[in-house]
Order: sequence, then C-alpha cells, then structure tokens
Amino acid sequence: MDKQALRNKYKQLRLDLTLQEIEDHSLQIANRLLELDIWDYKMYHLFLSIEKHKEVQTDFLLHVLQGKDKNVVISKSNFTDYSMSHFLLTDDTRIVINKWGIPEPDGNGIMIDEKQLDVVFLPLLVCDAAGNRVGYGKGFYDRFLEKCRPTVLKVGLSFVKPLDYQIETNPNDIPLDVLVCPDKIYDFRQ
Repeated sequence: MDKQALRNKYKQLRLDLTLQEIEDHSLQIANRLLELDIWDYKMYHLFLSIEKHKEVQTDFLLHVLQGKDKNVVISKSNFTDYSMSHFLLTDDTRIVINKWGIPEPDGNGIMIDEKQLDVVFLPLLVCDAAGNRVGYGKGFYDRFLEKCRPTVLKVGLSFVKPLDYQIETNPNDIPLDVLVCPDKIYDFRQ
C-alpha cells in the first residue's frame, strides 16, 4: 500500500473512534510513557492535538511533563514553507487555533532552537516495524527533525501498532526511535 492509501485508511480508522475511546487510549498512552527511561532530560517538544483529526490527546502527557517540572516546547506552523518555529510553553503562552484547526502559540514568547530539544513527541497516522512513519504528508516534522541534534529522542504516539510490512520511504524521511501505543511500547533502536 502506498503512503497516500495508508494515510486515507488510517485517517478513517481514527475518525471512526468515539471520543471516549480517544480519551481512554490517550490516557493509556500517557501512562505507558511513564515506563520509558526518558524523564532525566530537560527539553520536551510536544504537539498539541488537532481535535478534528482525533489525534492522541496530549493533555494527559502535558500534565505528566508539568508535574515533573519539565520544559515543554510547542510549535507554530508556517504553511508557506512547511517549517515550524518553537516556543517554550509558559503560563503566559496564549494558544490559538489556526485556520487548519491546529492549536499553536500565538507567536509571542520565548523561542527555542531545535538543537536544544532532548525528546520530541510526534503525531502520526501509522508506522512500520522500523519506525518509518506516515503523517499528513506535508513533511513538517521531517524538516523539523533534520534541524535537531542527531541524539534527539523521537517518540511517536499512536492508537495503532506498527505495520508488519515496510512503508515506502524517501531520503528525507526520519524514522521514530520509539512508538508508544495504548497497550505496548515498540523500541526501534535495537
């Protein structure tokens, strides 16, 4: 199956989930994340969930990060060049929903360079057993990850387990290190 077919299939599967299923699975993912050895870092990049796409709700994870007194960084998307700028989430950060339904900082605040990030939590539709992910197809995260340190830990959050066959890739695709699902953690670093 090509990437667009996978994209269509897994978007629909996610849209078929009830709000209660999304909430339950998201809470399970946040709890499963506590099993990972990732809590000694300082800078964590978190995506804010797009409700209309029924993404993993990251509110639970945000509470974990704040409870552990971690620095949380969120992004603002630029649809002209498909880049992202990154801002430290503070009590003063104002979140707005852009015209694509993406919650993001209003652009005022403390900008953070990609090289400062230790852990990046990634949205995705599906991935394979090597950590190759399928997102929405604009390449925002691949461009962003290319600017991060090579050691940044890339943690995908998904409602579905990895596919048992390889997804087609291109040279710009950057795979996940770890995938966290409601019932299991998949580590692709071995």
